[in-house]
Amino acid sequence: MTEIYSVDVEITAPVYDTEVTSRVADAVSNIFPNAELEEEFGEIRADTHTMDHFSELLHRQEILDTARGEFFSNQEGAGFSFALKKQAAFEDRVNFSVGEPDELGEISVRVRVTEPTVEEYIDHIAPPTEDGRPIDG
Repeated sequence: MTEIYSVDVEITAPVYDTEVTSRVADAVSNIFPNAELEEEFGEIRADTHTMDHFSELLHRQEILDTARGEFFSNQEGAGFSFALKKQAAFEDRVNFSVGEPDELGEISVRVRVTEPTVEEYIDHIAPPTEDGRPIDG
């Protein structure tokens, strides 16, 4: 049976004077290809309702445990948030921004889950692992 996921993903990224707006937009699109982007003065905003490509990248890079740690540590109510480094995203890679803020700013992502629960959605995009391999539930 296929699960129905109802999520709202809000993405924002600052565009500094030293950056080319289209490159920041490309960084966001590389990670979230289905997102609808809007360019505002000094910022890229985007919305999407799927994180499938992002999930594929987490699997490909074998960073599911890292992702789960980020999601659960930043869980709030019916959602979670995280930040990504722009340069890695431009290169089609996921690199979570933790600790000191990146000098180029970060891609901020806020996820609100309506269906199913936040925990079930996190399990969907970043399943639990055993010895580094996803556990099929």
